[in-house]
Amino acid sequence: MKYLFKTTFPILIGLLLIACKQNKNSMSETSNDTWEIDFIDEFESFNADNWQDQLLWVNNETHCYVPDNQFGTREVSNGTLKLKVVNLGEKQPCSNLDKHGNQHPDTEYVAGRICSKNKKEFIKGKWTARLKLSSNGEASMFPAWWLLGAQNNEPPVQEANESVCWPLTGSGEIDIFEHHGDHLKDRFTTGAIKSLGECDKGDWWTHRKDFPATLNDFHEYSVEWEGSDLVYRLDGKEIYRNIGEGDNYPEPMFAILNYAKITDSPMNGEWVMEVDWVKHEYRK
Repeated sequence: MKYLFKTTFPILIGLLLIACKQNKNSMSETSNDTWEIDFIDEFESFNADNWQDQLLWVNNETHCYVPDNQFGTREVSNGTLKLKVVNLGEKQPCSNLDKHGNQHPDTEYVAGRICSKNKKEFIKGKWTARLKLSSNGEASMFPAWWLLGAQNNEPPVQEANESVCWPLTGSGEIDIFEHHGDHLKDRFTTGAIKSLGECDKGDWWTHRKDFPATLNDFHEYSVEWEGSDLVYRLDGKEIYRNIGEGDNYPEPMFAILNYAKITDSPMNGEWVMEVDWVKHEYRK
């Protein structure tokens, strides 16, 4: 009996130690998976501490971005933000410049674009927006919810370190939600832009993919850093993963919401992207 005690007691102690270690690791993992909100905007008003208009000409867009909710292009009402493309019916001058200083030609289309640049910028974590479109699948539609590195050298340039050209590190791009109306109805594109190591040279398709969703209903679209991966979620469920790409975005990033018109296809009335809220979270 003594012999049995001597041989089994060390084994029991070892098993207890292993169990305690596993339990400790499990508790640690649970703690690490707990998210805490460090920024949220529920759009009870347009908060200038969180957002600013971004006026620039990119991607050969055929509209003009306008500030201060001109023509109702970034209306905040009833607890949501409405970003719009509006057809004014006649061409007007546009002050938007591209990165080479060229001025946008006169256009009958105006649109809203806001960013959290120099307002709310975060390293990694998780970004989520709850949004919907008023319609989708129409030619030339290009609404988007995305992130850009905080050293990006496109307007507004407000700090000395905003000198990095897209899509180099410091000006990297992650697209959480894009809808290409020319090609897709009730589908959106998500994923990171692969930098090719030179200014203005990015691979748009290697790390991006299209997914189905009822775009005229509210959904939560998010991206989070999980170790070295970028994980994309629709209503909290993982739909896509850029394996190892998270390490390519170590910089602080700001959020952008915009509704663009990207071809000369005609449109009537207005297009609307309605945003219920935007938030950023970090792991505790």
